[in-house]
Amino acid sequence: MADLQEPLVRGKRKKVLVDYLVQFRWILVIFVVLPISSLIYFNIYLGDMWSAMKSEKKRQKEHDDNVQKVVKRLKQRNPKKDGLVCTARKPWIAVGMRNVDYKRARHFEVDLSAFRNILEIDAERMVAKVEPLVNMGQISRATCPLNLSLAVVAELDDLTVGGLINGYGIEGSSHLYGLFSDTVVALEIVLADGKVVRATKDNEYSDLFYGVPWSQGTIGFLVSAEIKLIPIKEYMRLTYTPVKGDLKEIAQGYADSFAPRDGDPSKVPDFVEGMVYNPTEGVMMTGVYASKEEAKKKGNKINSVGWWFKPWFYQHAQTALKKGEFVEYIPTRQYYHRHTRCLYWEGKLILPFGDQFWFRYLFGWLMPPKVSLLKATQGEAIRNYYHDNHVIQDMLVPLYKVGEALEFVHREMEVYPLWLCPHRLYKLPVKTMVYPEPGFELHQRQGDTSYAQMFTDVGVYYTPAFIFRGEEFNGVEAVKRLEQWLIENHSYQPQYAVSELNEKDFWRMFDASHYEHCRQKYGAVGTFMSVYYKSKKGRKTEKEVQEAEAAILEPAYADEA
Repeated sequence: MADLQEPLVRGKRKKVLVDYLVQFRWILVIFVVLPISSLIYFNIYLGDMWSAMKSEKKRQKEHDDNVQKVVKRLKQRNPKKDGLVCTARKPWIAVGMRNVDYKRARHFEVDLSAFRNILEIDAERMVAKVEPLVNMGQISRATCPLNLSLAVVAELDDLTVGGLINGYGIEGSSHLYGLFSDTVVALEIVLADGKVVRATKDNEYSDLFYGVPWSQGTIGFLVSAEIKLIPIKEYMRLTYTPVKGDLKEIAQGYADSFAPRDGDPSKVPDFVEGMVYNPTEGVMMTGVYASKEEAKKKGNKINSVGWWFKPWFYQHAQTALKKGEFVEYIPTRQYYHRHTRCLYWEGKLILPFGDQFWFRYLFGWLMPPKVSLLKATQGEAIRNYYHDNHVIQDMLVPLYKVGEALEFVHREMEVYPLWLCPHRLYKLPVKTMVYPEPGFELHQRQGDTSYAQMFTDVGVYYTPAFIFRGEEFNGVEAVKRLEQWLIENHSYQPQYAVSELNEKDFWRMFDASHYEHCRQKYGAVGTFMSVYYKSKKGRKTEKEVQEAEAAILEPAYADEA
């Protein structure tokens, strides 16, 4: 570890009232958030079951009727006096940590709350047609019994199809299939003028098809999507492999776990993720689909990690550091949602004793708390506290730069555990908001192919060690430095997170050309807010609202070095 720059020594931080509100917030969570969350989850489950009982024909008719309501509502808008268009969803309902501050200013709401049905599961075409508010728990509940699955199933149950397409979605299978939006076959979009179109990669709306991902719903309203299905088996054969050394050695062990240096495709697993627990230790997990017959063979261990009383997954994986490499079989759907119950490791902050044996057995069935309820009950002071003293960020970096990213996070934030998940970033017919490094294919680096560069999501979710030690930490400045590092290293920051980027730097990180082409061509300018305006931190003034309604992006931002 001699080559790793240690975090700077910092001054001591004085505790204030909000520190104690956060410290004892578990009382509110136990007696209010968890009981209400369980009722909400049960109500959603009943709604999903009721939807599943309807015929496909009836669900499609309801869908068509709801689309026409959206069209009618858009045509009611008076551009001269109504604000920019956005959904009627309450700001605190979103799963992401970014403040939905644009809804505090004047705006024109369109209700999309009815779009939460699975319209069709077509086993012949291997496509699922779903509405945007269908979440991962709902779709996996419907497909897994058929031995089918979305190619990319984001880990948390509450993540919705619309959010994962309009924004960002990843899973342990993304090293094979790319991001969630890369698995989409077709999009049904309501444009600013109320026109309903179906966009695919090779029809007349192909530019729209490539423009919607990462746009945050600022080109049109997504009302349904057709998404690729893959065949699966009942279990995941999961191998836990400890890796020890400095952070660059851990990064290399992570790359070797799924991208064999000899290029042998038979060595590439179906799933992969890594967790870095401290500057010298990590555990890499590789999964391969397995049949029920294989899993139940004598001597094989089955671990149903989804049961409420089971140890939290990240802590279970950590045991490999002491006992060495081991293998077990996990029911596939339970594996998909392995991080839901403890919200990765954020659950430890929300309920410090939530991982204890007694709590898991007595109250584990209430977990997890609904993220939207946590946000709704935190108040302005606690919300600002988390922005300043807590980190929830993802860094999408080229695979060969993961070691450098880990060292940066250690130096600037000292947050552990860290989550590692690889994904392909494809060369597409057009240059979208996120794109591979120019000429990457010439270098033939580990994990890359001629058609896609291998990236990795470095997930940074927790309170920095500086805070635990009572030292000063400036979360705003740390995020600013993180964003500049990403820009300088051709890397990306998913927009669900709190961003400190100004507009110029936002368009240095992302490419604006195709996005702005779609905004102009499909009439989004002056109707839907721009993606930067939507992502921008802080409340919007009336002047900013008026400027945004008339704004046309300066494309020079996208071209500056």
